[in-house]
Amino acid sequence: MTSVTAPATLYVVATPIGNLGDFSPRAREVLDTVDAILVEDTRQSGVLLRHAGIARPMLAVHEHNEGERAQALVQRLREGQRLALISDAGTPLISDPGYRLVAAVRAAGFAVSPIPGACALIAALSVSGLPTDRFSFEGFLPARAGERLTRLEAVAADTRTLIYYEAPHRIADTLAAAVQAFGADRRAVIGRELTKRFETVLDGSLAELQARVLADADQQRGEIVLIIAGAPAQDDAARIAEGKRLYALLVEEMPPSRAAKVAAAYTGAPKRALYGG
Repeated sequence: MTSVTAPATLYVVATPIGNLGDFSPRAREVLDTVDAILVEDTRQSGVLLRHAGIARPMLAVHEHNEGERAQALVQRLREGQRLALISDAGTPLISDPGYRLVAAVRAAGFAVSPIPGACALIAALSVSGLPTDRFSFEGFLPARAGERLTRLEAVAADTRTLIYYEAPHRIADTLAAAVQAFGADRRAVIGRELTKRFETVLDGSLAELQARVLADADQQRGEIVLIIAGAPAQDDAARIAEGKRLYALLVEEMPPSRAAKVAAAYTGAPKRALYGG
């Protein structure tokens, strides 16, 4: 049988995010013909590979050892080997390890070839009903409350659709912070356990989603994608005018510098146009 893979090539292979029926025939063929499969967790990936009848050698490559293993893997490519990189689920490198390895392989002049497939952020965006022409994937938010709020406030005026991955035990706190940063009425969608048995897609205002999550413990379980609508587009004059109106209200309740920062984050107006500090 002719190999479907080429020598001295690293294949970046997407795997299912839940439903094993999404494991593409091409992904199976590639993984079954490479010399080694690079995985985050040999136990978790072993389950998938055994299910698919793939018995190739596995090598753990994760965030703690990726940098030190990169050159050894490049050497294997120099020897003509075929390698494949997978993550625990979905498309590698999307909030998963692999960036340093791919950069090292490309810097050494070897081919890196994508084998596309499932990706949680794209799956969630495609069914969200929110604008898809311009979006920003923001990954995971910080675990600390203050840092999380600061990160959200920094993009409150962004007109692109915003996409986050979130841990189930933090989704309630993240929604509370999002209400504070974006306002209770900003539209949002939660995609939970996509392609799996208990798949749920909830949409509504941030305040509505917060209430539904708090009222239903099941919505605080599983893999979660949070999608938040972008801010309405405004011209510069309108942003500054709105920012000044908001600043005038906030400055009665907080220090001027803080009021200007919050008003600028909400409206997109330059802070210096609202407050001289």
